[in-house]
Amino acid sequence: MRKRISLKSKINLSFLAVVLAFGLFSAWFGMRLIGREVIKQARDKVRLDLNSAWEVYRERIRRVEDVVRLTIAQPPFKQMVKSGDREGLMETLQEIMRKDGVEWLTVTDSKGMVILRAHNPGVYGDSLIRNPFIKRALQSLDLSSGTAIVSREELLKEDEGLAQRAFIETLSGNPVLDGMVIAAAAPIIWRGEVLGTVYGGMLLNKSYEIVDRIKNIVYQGEIYKGRDVGTATIFMNDVRISTNVRKEDGTRAIGTRVSKEVRDRVLLKGRPWIGRAFVVNDWYIAAYDPIRDIEGKIIGMLYVGALEEKFLDVKRSVMRTYALITLSGIALAFMISYFLTTGIVRPIKRLARAAHEIARGDLSQKVEGSYCSEIYDLVEAFNIMTESLKNREEKLKEAQEQVMRTEKLAALGQLAAGIAHEINNPLGGILIYSHLLLEDMPQDSPARENIQRIIHEATRCRDIVRGLLEFARRNEPKIEPADVNRALHHALALVENQSIFRNIEVVRMFHPDLPPIMADPGQLEQAFVNIIINAAEAMEVEGGTLTIETKPSEDGKHVIVRISDTGPGIPPEYINRIFEPFFTTKQTGKGTGLGLSVTYGIIRRHGGSIEVESEMGMGTTFTITLPLRANRGDSSEDEG
Repeated sequence: MRKRISLKSKINLSFLAVVLAFGLFSAWFGMRLIGREVIKQARDKVRLDLNSAWEVYRERIRRVEDVVRLTIAQPPFKQMVKSGDREGLMETLQEIMRKDGVEWLTVTDSKGMVILRAHNPGVYGDSLIRNPFIKRALQSLDLSSGTAIVSREELLKEDEGLAQRAFIETLSGNPVLDGMVIAAAAPIIWRGEVLGTVYGGMLLNKSYEIVDRIKNIVYQGEIYKGRDVGTATIFMNDVRISTNVRKEDGTRAIGTRVSKEVRDRVLLKGRPWIGRAFVVNDWYIAAYDPIRDIEGKIIGMLYVGALEEKFLDVKRSVMRTYALITLSGIALAFMISYFLTTGIVRPIKRLARAAHEIARGDLSQKVEGSYCSEIYDLVEAFNIMTESLKNREEKLKEAQEQVMRTEKLAALGQLAAGIAHEINNPLGGILIYSHLLLEDMPQDSPARENIQRIIHEATRCRDIVRGLLEFARRNEPKIEPADVNRALHHALALVENQSIFRNIEVVRMFHPDLPPIMADPGQLEQAFVNIIINAAEAMEVEGGTLTIETKPSEDGKHVIVRISDTGPGIPPEYINRIFEPFFTTKQTGKGTGLGLSVTYGIIRRHGGSIEVESEMGMGTTFTITLPLRANRGDSSEDEG
């Protein structure tokens, strides 16, 4: 005889099959998504790192510009050029070079003829009119600066040491002879007459100031598994002339070349390159950008890169955690299914046993109810049926008893056939009931802590996503007459009993005849709560006074709300950024940086404005202006 599978086993196996299919698909899809997102975040970070590297590079150009300007601004300098005082010029230029870090300073006349080279005063009288910096300075009568490639001959004239430093051997056997320089030139104008130019700069070949400064500022010298996380390089064409990328022997990889793929894209097509690259002896997430001279010609590249292994380890760690959570969820779901199906099948088994007893002639059988409404109805119907059968049994004769028993058995057969249909309805609720397991689980259950940990971590993710969405989505206000004073009372009632208000005095200066405005009271309360909590957190340590003032505007068309605290104030460099999404000065884990962004969006959607004034050590004041009539803010400003 064929062995039948129990209903409980069928339910559990079916549920397990669904959960396994969904769980494995979710794990596969989730891990692929996580992998792509980690690499995307790495590329985005390197792209931002490249922007920071450019800032360091341009800052060095500005320093050269400042030296050239400073040279011309020296009080006796122009008179010395006019009078041809070479000794005075040389003393002045050499003093400036010692203090300000440029590697050469040269003075020319108005036709580009060299008057004096500070490092090599014996070589003069030659023409530099073809020098792009000097040529442009004389033509535009303004400062000209940037990057250029200078020939070995010109470097020798400025300083033999520069020419020696420019020499770089390469693996191809074709050494680098010329130099890549950052330079600036400015005209010398005295009493309306152009006397000449001052030309100064620094050689990038084997100069590591810029690349090491980029590494320290952008990557803060971080080390991972004994290697630098971040590296930077300046290329002349495709050759590394300044870098902190290391060879296997620990020396800087000067003279090595970039890959053909990068060279073709950046140097030939003039487009940035961001991606995975093998740099000397390690894989990096790298970014390359073309360096152009002052005439727009591509002469080199600026590179930053972050060690790929660090990101791959993060990716693997996150994927392992995700897989563990998925497997734990599958196991938990199966346990929930087991307990739920037990609760569903138990009354069905009692019905089956009762049916067997009735079949034996015992019409006194009663079946207990169930929490499941459909099965409860079935049990009640079964009990009514058995009671009815019992009553009829007493009234009918022995001859009719056999007929009734037959009818009863037929009815039981119909009921049994209907059971399979009825239980399909509670099966749909099995997944829903699984989420209620924690509520029904005993307090001393050993699985409770793990479930709470899963719920806690899931809740954290739900809260960060809920903050960026609240800043990004555009919930239109439900406009109705609103009392601003009342909204402030409600906002204070929500928060002033919290512990952070323990040492804070709240001063209410609400205007008694404040006119109502057309607004969404709930959204206004949310905006006020965000500002009040920020103020309270600023004063949490030292205590202070929170002053809230309302009044109508002078033109009678607006309501003004001022919320002031006596906290430490906001640093001037942060004032213009406090409404940016995800910008926060709080410690990690103390805030998402979305509160003031959400507040800004709410006020703008109501057609209002919000301003902030702050003085270090004196406190901060937020001034909110709201129109009496609904006046929706411009959508572009709503973005916050």
